[in-house]
Amino acid sequence: MEIKVFDVDGQLLRTGIRQGTADRPPLLMFNGIGANLELAEPFMNALDDTSGIIFDVPGVGGSPKPALPYRPSTLARMAKRLVEILGYEQVDVSGVSWGGGLAQQFAYQYPGVCRKLILAATAPGVTMVPGAPKVLMKMASPRRYTDPGYMRSIAAEIYGGDFRKDPTLIARHAAAMKAATQYGYMLQLFAMSGWTSLPFLWLLRQPTLILAGTDDPLVPVINARMLHGMIPNSRLELLDDGHLFVVTKPKQSAEMIEAFLRE
Repeated sequence: MEIKVFDVDGQLLRTGIRQGTADRPPLLMFNGIGANLELAEPFMNALDDTSGIIFDVPGVGGSPKPALPYRPSTLARMAKRLVEILGYEQVDVSGVSWGGGLAQQFAYQYPGVCRKLILAATAPGVTMVPGAPKVLMKMASPRRYTDPGYMRSIAAEIYGGDFRKDPTLIARHAAAMKAATQYGYMLQLFAMSGWTSLPFLWLLRQPTLILAGTDDPLVPVINARMLHGMIPNSRLELLDDGHLFVVTKPKQSAEMIEAFLRE
């Protein structure tokens, strides 16, 4: 990825851009909570001909903290402005986990800009069926992003799937992390407090691909089934993996997503 910093209406956004060759809109990606854009690089590298755009949310990775707290609608507006600055009128949109909520908001807020929607390991906000409390408690703090040793000790428990089987995956993931600030992480938690997409899911008309891991301790697969039941033009694909299949199975994830984008 080429890394650039853009001034989006006074907020600096550190942005990763992958140049593809496809004659279709680029894929705008929204990352999980506390995640810097480098964590998406294995997936980006696995794409064949699709262009990609991803940015660090304010207060996370290399984007400075915002002047004020924000809501998903604020970040969606910011992302649309970034797309405009990059010279695009339309994008395909994907979101992983926390970023999946933002992707739903973007698709609803800007239906003319969002051509297709991909939701990975995500849920409809506070109305989700939650994971185990002991797992969710470990998500309340950004410590796993600031302490690689701690991440290695809890990754299998909180992410499940291939992280349970292959310790090298955990080490590689931890090595790519950059610390989210405590303030930035709390802003992300606050942004989604009280937010739900249930009132507008039935209004989404974009072709939608919903991906979920069958061993996801954080976002049980029933949430993906809920999204599939509510979004009219959607289909559901399950992967034999955990919460971060985009990280542990980047090639398979990229192939499934690009096949959907080419339809």
